Amino acid sequence: MTIVETVLVFALIPLALYGVIALLTVRPKATRIPRYRPGQEWGYAPVWWSANPAGLSVDHHSTTEPAVSGSTAKGGARGSW
Repeated sequence: MTIVETVLVFALIPLALYGVIALLTVRPKATRIPRYRPGQEWGYAPVWWSANPAGLSVDHHSTTEPAVSGSTAKGGARGSW
């Protein structure tokens, strides 16, 4: 094995692999869309999230779950509801 072959196998090939991995790592950061920063104009329509996909018009008292009677829980952080 000559010196050129040794340098090629033990130096240039690993450096080329590191370079390819580095380019694959940096590429997503360079191609992503710009992030929203506080103070910038918000150009999107508002979206309301609800745990009930049917909306707020569904009667929650008509479920098949039994009602809890005699409960003393008041709820809230202070329990003063």
